[in-house]
Amino acid sequence: MIYRMILTRLLLGLGTLFVVSLLIFFAVETLPGDLAQEILGQSATPETVAAFRKQLGLDLPAHIRYYSWLSGVVSGDMGTSLANGRTIASLISARLENTMFLAALAAVISVPLALFLGIVSALYRNSFLDKLINTTALTAISTPEFFVAYILILFLSVKAGLFPSISNISNTLSMSEFLYRSMLPALTLTLGVVAHMMRMTRAAIINLLASPYIEMAHLKGLSRTRIILHHALPNALAPIINVVLLNLAYLIVGVVIVEVVFVYPGMGQLLVDSVANRDLPVVQACSLIFAATYILLNLLADVLSVASNPRLLHPR
Repeated sequence: MIYRMILTRLLLGLGTLFVVSLLIFFAVETLPGDLAQEILGQSATPETVAAFRKQLGLDLPAHIRYYSWLSGVVSGDMGTSLANGRTIASLISARLENTMFLAALAAVISVPLALFLGIVSALYRNSFLDKLINTTALTAISTPEFFVAYILILFLSVKAGLFPSISNISNTLSMSEFLYRSMLPALTLTLGVVAHMMRMTRAAIINLLASPYIEMAHLKGLSRTRIILHHALPNALAPIINVVLLNLAYLIVGVVIVEVVFVYPGMGQLLVDSVANRDLPVVQACSLIFAATYILLNLLADVLSVASNPRLLHPR
């Protein structure tokens, strides 16, 4: 049953990725202006522009260029950057590692914090502490990420001097220095996702507190903390896992603004730089990687949600 569901979800994910690749390619095609003219400048002669268009393959029909691009992606060849002539795979590899590291650091901070706050909020439901946690969470959800980033820079970098405002990292740094320079963007991402996970954890646990087996645990004299940790939380894993993985997907694909604010050398910064330089092959590759990551984590969320719920794993 579980293998059949995984295969079905995988096929749906591949179909979705194919549709997304179409949207990415033809959205880039509809951008105004002539790419060859933009790269060569206004002083280029029509003959030079025509020769450059032929070199880039822009003289071919759109569907042939799409097939060529998709074939290259499937075979691992994403093409060459128009800005510096490097292969896109080598250009992306280091940036992708930095983005994954940033997302992992934010996840290590946010997931335990969200689970703890959600459990505490459910444990002391309708108390002052519960209202304080929920109000803070709603405030964090409602605040744009770039504003959170600038607030953290103001207080933790400019005034307190705890962390650098620009995350100029490189492979030559030690792990401690790498963590130190990545902390502010990681905290910015954490504040954005911890509220969603905390509220889902709280809602899932409170929803189960009205179940008959929870009432039986109360009648047996078990403490409220034991009831939540040992009886309610394990049965609330499915929705919690789902929202955690969806927020992890957001941590990876939603880093563009945060990386630009902190000048963090990741995929988001590369995407913005490529758009500014009209480096369309890199834009297409970055967009496709973001889409594939999001689809893969959604697939993983579906599988783990079913696997953690016996009623879904073994339906009657």
